[in-house]
Amino acid sequence: MKKMIKVSLIYVILALVGGVFYREFTKLNDFTGITVLANIHVHLMVLGTFMFMILALFSQRTNLILEKKFKYFMMTYNGGLLVTVTMMIIRGILQVLGTSLSSGMNAAISGIAGIGHILLGVGLIMLMVILLKLSEKENDNESNRII
Repeated sequence: MKKMIKVSLIYVILALVGGVFYREFTKLNDFTGITVLANIHVHLMVLGTFMFMILALFSQRTNLILEKKFKYFMMTYNGGLLVTVTMMIIRGILQVLGTSLSSGMNAAISGIAGIGHILLGVGLIMLMVILLKLSEKENDNESNRII
């Protein structure tokens, strides 16, 4: 549980920094349009902070952290989230600065962000498999207590 709360705390800090960066960077550059930077705070808060707060509750009631595949979930999911947010920051900075991109550079940024999203999806599937396995173990334990 403590590990999940620490990870959640890191994402709280990153989310707050992301929100302040968005506000100050756009203000500094007199930017009033729409930018991807506006979504960084929410992405980090929901996919980072809230996700790991919920997992902290799961780990309090189960052996979630002790599952063999859990460390692979952590690497995949966190890596995917960080890649996604990094590409959002890059895209947002370029939007605010009004930098025109070649079609290749635009596609590269989108492609790398897509890889981040794929990693997030794979991580979520891994988590669901782990939680399903834990629920089956819990059901087996409950049926043994009844008998």
